[in-house]
Amino acid sequence: MGPLVARLSRGGQRLRQADRTHPWVLDTAVVVLVFLMFCLPDLFHGGVDDGDGDGPRRFRIAFTELPVAGMLALQAGLVLPLLWRRRKPLVAFAAITAVFVLQWSLGAALRADVALFIALYSLALHGWLRQLPWACAAMVGAMALVAVRVSSAVSVWDALFFLLSTATAALALGLMVRIRRAQLAGLRDRAARLEIERDQRSRLATATERTRVAREMHDIVGHNLSVIITLADAGAYASDIAPERGKEALRLIGDTGRQALGELRRVLGVLRETTGGGSPGGPELSPQPGVADIEALCAKVRAAGREVVYSTSGDVDTLDSGVQLTVYRIVQEALTNTLKHADTDTRVHLAILVEDSRLNIRVQDTGPAAPSGPPNDEGHGLVGMRERAALYGGTVSAGPTGGGGWSVEAVLDLPPQGGDR
Repeated sequence: MGPLVARLSRGGQRLRQADRTHPWVLDTAVVVLVFLMFCLPDLFHGGVDDGDGDGPRRFRIAFTELPVAGMLALQAGLVLPLLWRRRKPLVAFAAITAVFVLQWSLGAALRADVALFIALYSLALHGWLRQLPWACAAMVGAMALVAVRVSSAVSVWDALFFLLSTATAALALGLMVRIRRAQLAGLRDRAARLEIERDQRSRLATATERTRVAREMHDIVGHNLSVIITLADAGAYASDIAPERGKEALRLIGDTGRQALGELRRVLGVLRETTGGGSPGGPELSPQPGVADIEALCAKVRAAGREVVYSTSGDVDTLDSGVQLTVYRIVQEALTNTLKHADTDTRVHLAILVEDSRLNIRVQDTGPAAPSGPPNDEGHGLVGMRERAALYGGTVSAGPTGGGGWSVEAVLDLPPQGGDR
């Protein structure tokens, strides 16, 4: 049954597509089918049998015998308006009803009267719903005329029951198909909206991941290159005066470069794992840096010629790994700015304080303040620090101090511990 249903579904889709492309084809086919099934028999047999044969007298109905030309004219009036049954359903129904009433007023009966029920079905399916009460009233009047005309053989009420039941079936079928099509259209619209939302979520996730990677790359490359440049300048200056200091600077440059390369490999390795392209034989990845690695960070800055005073307060080692990474990156960016903008004799005070559910980071140097730019001209570093702090409901403020230095202060809201729920 599965393949059969699939083939039928594909066939239905092709038919609907062909109907949208050439709508007149289906309407013409309906008219031709009605003519072949209901008009030709009347033309060959002279209309509906009027019961003048050998049957019981109570079933004999005297119908008017129409000439061929008159019969063709009435048949055309009943069938041809079906060509507009979908584009102008009310007009088609009104025209067929008028011809139907004229025909039965003349006392003629035609098999083509079925067009009236098709027109009612089309009006229920394609027309305005507010038009249906008027159409139903006209239908009741037309059916009452037929019931009165055949009352010599059938009870008026029996005839009305049969005719109105047929009309009700046509009306109900049209409304049912209309409701079903509306449901399918709603489902298709919902599926389209869900697909758009899925694509938007995918693009948003991609943009978020790109921002995260850009932030990581900025922190890694920016800091380590600043240290390397500072050490290279110091080594070049000291090579003639103190060769041993020059060698030490070169060694530190090598260590810093290797550390930067390792961190880059770690970030790229995480990206490969995220996209499913990682291999079991890839490089072993080191864990994300945390508060314990800040001392080594300070050592590199000291080696570059700046004095760093580092202190902590509170239980910083038990912080969540995500919080520790955020603290490390904020401190790293602040120290990088010191290397970029402050003099070599700068002293940096770094303090990390944990109090209940808040964490404070303060990095203040004594060197000259960074040159001020336009009011909204913020570098990627400060933006990155604020984005990281915002992940934990925190804020970052930066600006010159009264003594000519520069200060960066960040406040984070710590997530609750498992036992505080």
